[in-house]
Amino acid sequence: MQNNVLAIVNGMEIKESDLKEAINRFPQDKRNQLNTAEGKKYLLNEMVFFELAYSYAKDENLEKDDEYLKMLESAKKEILTQIAISKVMNKVNVTDKESQDYYEANKDMYKKPERLKAKHILVDSIEKAKKISKEISEGMPFEEAAQKYSTCPSKAQGGSLGEFARGQMVPEFENAAFSLDIDVVSEPVKTQFGYHLIKVEEKIEPSIASYDEVKNAIKNGLLQERQKYEYSKFNKELRSKYKVEMK
Repeated sequence: MQNNVLAIVNGMEIKESDLKEAINRFPQDKRNQLNTAEGKKYLLNEMVFFELAYSYAKDENLEKDDEYLKMLESAKKEILTQIAISKVMNKVNVTDKESQDYYEANKDMYKKPERLKAKHILVDSIEKAKKISKEISEGMPFEEAAQKYSTCPSKAQGGSLGEFARGQMVPEFENAAFSLDIDVVSEPVKTQFGYHLIKVEEKIEPSIASYDEVKNAIKNGLLQERQKYEYSKFNKELRSKYKVEMK
């Protein structure tokens, strides 16, 4: 893989890899902007300016400047502190067996409620809803009717709302949906949004999430708890080792 030199500033090379590394230090949204030809050109010019300013600072002997020395000491203190804390935190780990044991002992925490997969058609009047219902009963596919008549963005997916549990929809809609049989089109249901025709595609019984579904969340949760404990323990150890006067 080529790593072309893009600029040489006072003998210092700036390569493609340097530019890529600089781009990757930005948040994703900014990265997308900088990964264009114009963005790369802008950033390269900023890197050139940075090197020029660095050369100027060296020539002006600013390494002995009081402000620089003060900032350097502050940065050194912050870096050393972060490294010390990181070394303590990095000792903490959670094994697969520990997370598996936690799951087995706390399965009730991972209950999945009853859920539905359903589609709907939303219109602004009961007359429209009844007219559409009649067309569906006469043979028009529900999905086609949704695409043709529904005012909800879900029309693009044939009215599909995906999977949902109780508490995720407005009460009138939820009560009607959970009382429907599969593949039966509801009577018009009035909510604050208008009138709905609902068709349930699948009823999913309550269940418990499998270990594989939740193991990452369990591991992260246990790790955070242990790190909090180690942080607190480290804090107490340091307070007993070094003198602290609170005023």
